[in-house]
Amino acid sequence: MAWLLAVVFVVVPIVELAVILQVGQAIGALETVALLIVVSVVGSWLVKREGVGVLRRISAAVQGGRVPGRELADGALIILAGALLITPGFLSDVLGILLLLPPVRAAVRPVLLGALAKRAIGVRTTGPGRGPIVDV
Repeated sequence: MAWLLAVVFVVVPIVELAVILQVGQAIGALETVALLIVVSVVGSWLVKREGVGVLRRISAAVQGGRVPGRELADGALIILAGALLITPGFLSDVLGILLLLPPVRAAVRPVLLGALAKRAIGVRTTGPGRGPIVDV
């Protein structure tokens, strides 16, 4: 787990910065900043649009009397996409845009649900009134 945090907080920003510098050298600094801003704004609009659609599907599932598991997983992936799109960097933008595509979410959803299921297996209760204990 520590190596994953090291990658996320050290390696990814260095790679993002390197890509931004390469793009800046190719098209110019001002154009690079403008492109990053445009992608963030368009990405925010797309996240809102997809998010509203997921909220409608969640509402329909609940009104239909079923648990909206798939819809909640899609909502979590859309929130992740939004976070990636507002983070400055081209690689995070590409990943965020990919997560907004329904076929990509459909491919990632089983991985997310599988990881959540593994975490849920580690949760056990100690009895009434004592609450859950999480085995890590």
